[in-house]
Amino acid sequence: MATDPLPRFTLSGGRRHDPQVEAWLSTRPAELAVLAGGWIQRLRDCGDDVLELMHDGQATACVGEVAFAYVGIYARHVSVGFFRGAELSDPLKLLEGNGKLMRHVKLWPNSAIDAPALGRLIQRAYSAASAPAR
Repeated sequence: MATDPLPRFTLSGGRRHDPQVEAWLSTRPAELAVLAGGWIQRLRDCGDDVLELMHDGQATACVGEVAFAYVGIYARHVSVGFFRGAELSDPLKLLEGNGKLMRHVKLWPNSAIDAPALGRLIQRAYSAASAPAR
């Protein structure tokens, strides 16, 4: 049986709804917290097996211990990021970054985003994390 050339990024200690995520959101500027909160909920809604925790100052979503996405809040924007984003199909070119694996989508308050396309990226990342390791 072949294995992934790069191991999955794993984190332990996730919970179905980690109170630290809500506490973190409550300390952020309201406009950014509302924007981020909607995308955090979208990550939660991927499946009953989604767990979350705070990792490196960002709300991070996992399937079991396999991290698949995060939401970060910065000074003027929110990012929805993917730990293996370089492997995701992104026909609309929403993803930014040039690292070996990670990619993100930047979101600004009061700016249009192709929410269905970002939702598809989230679903692809969740599905990849849910699949058995190769």
